[in-house]
Amino acid sequence: MAKIGFIGLGIMGHPMAGHLQAGGHDLFVLKRSKPTPADILNGGAVECASAQEVAQKADIIILMVPDTPDVEAVLFGADGVASGLSAGKLVIDMSSISPTATKVFAVKINEHDCQYLDAPVSGGQVGAQNATLTIMVGGPQDAFDKAKPLFGLMGKNITLVGTANGVGQTCKVANQIIVALNIEAVAEALVFASKAGADPARVREALMGGFASSKILEVHGERMIKRTFDPGFRIELHQKDLNLALQSAREIGVSLPNTAMAQELFNACNAAGGSGWDHSAMVKALERLADHEIA
Repeated sequence: MAKIGFIGLGIMGHPMAGHLQAGGHDLFVLKRSKPTPADILNGGAVECASAQEVAQKADIIILMVPDTPDVEAVLFGADGVASGLSAGKLVIDMSSISPTATKVFAVKINEHDCQYLDAPVSGGQVGAQNATLTIMVGGPQDAFDKAKPLFGLMGKNITLVGTANGVGQTCKVANQIIVALNIEAVAEALVFASKAGADPARVREALMGGFASSKILEVHGERMIKRTFDPGFRIELHQKDLNLALQSAREIGVSLPNTAMAQELFNACNAAGGSGWDHSAMVKALERLADHEIA
């Protein structure tokens, strides 16, 4: 069994770490101001005073933190992971961050004679809890082969997108573009149908049997109709991912007009105090434009 350092026990990281622990692996976690979840401690996890100590005690170090600056701080800040590495260790970043920054981080970790994988996930809190995450990986084949049994404890659809670092994060950015635009399409259709006088629940039911059927229509369409916007994936996090998409697109000279439009709808929700709403609540911005709420 592996000695695994896990940094980032939030809404996603907590269940992911729990699955690794249930698989029989030893966990070393970073002690922060927020208490370590009791089930993780009761399962035998060892708390460490710094990310450096986590890296010293573990052979594989996994990060699951919110954004690019957070990853950089954990890896290269004072008493960070990099300062505790020794040759042969593996660092896996499962956060969703900048593909460009990822390439830089990987080079710096490689300088310690260690390997690096970028392995962002999709599936939200439910996927993390049910160990059904989609995991998109960039990095060397041998490092992927070493990590794959661990990925199998956390997810179902596990793909080595390419052997260059950064391509896992690029794949995740593409995923978030597709999800955002599908949420917008479902929201727009249901607002239209509802204001035109049709029952949105029955419209959704009918569409689920046709070519318009999708996971977004199934899950988030129901959220829109039932007004259940407690977060599975917060708008502020999807905004962060679309910022990465638009920033990366500028870097490579690609236009993403509909991604920019979806971001503006998220911005409208944020302005209305909805940064913590589930991303399906994008529908509220369209409802405001239509002066009509789905009901």
